[in-house]
Amino acid sequence: MRLERARGFTLIELLVTLAIIATLSFLVVPVVQVSVQRAKESELRAALKEIRHAIDAYKQASEMGEIVEPQGEISGYPPDLNLLADGVRFRDEKIKGKKYFLRKLPRDPLHPNSELSAADTWGKRCYESEATEPREGADVYDVFSLSSKIGLNGIAYRWW
Repeated sequence: MRLERARGFTLIELLVTLAIIATLSFLVVPVVQVSVQRAKESELRAALKEIRHAIDAYKQASEMGEIVEPQGEISGYPPDLNLLADGVRFRDEKIKGKKYFLRKLPRDPLHPNSELSAADTWGKRCYESEATEPREGADVYDVFSLSSKIGLNGIAYRWW
């Protein structure tokens, strides 16, 4: 009677295969993490640019007298971020509707709480506050990320 050799992998072959897979995964994971961070940073840049452009457009419309500003507004900047997407009535009553500065207010992509409204995910700086010590006030002059993390460029997201 002839003994047939069992078919399959030996323990050594399985261990070598697992070692190769583990080594490859240790190389791939950091690359994926950097790619995810880079994508979030790109989204943050785009959101900051969009909101800042809308704030500047609101200020320009205010200075040109195109819009009806909320009571007590003297700086010409919007009193809150939601107003940019909600719209503002035109000063000329012949023009129907509202002037919109944003279609939708973007969220801070680095903010961990997805249940907050988009406006609450941003830090806000009023016109009267210093750039080095931003604080909220009667208007919104600028926005910044509330994240305490450092970007790939070595600068804290808060200062972008």
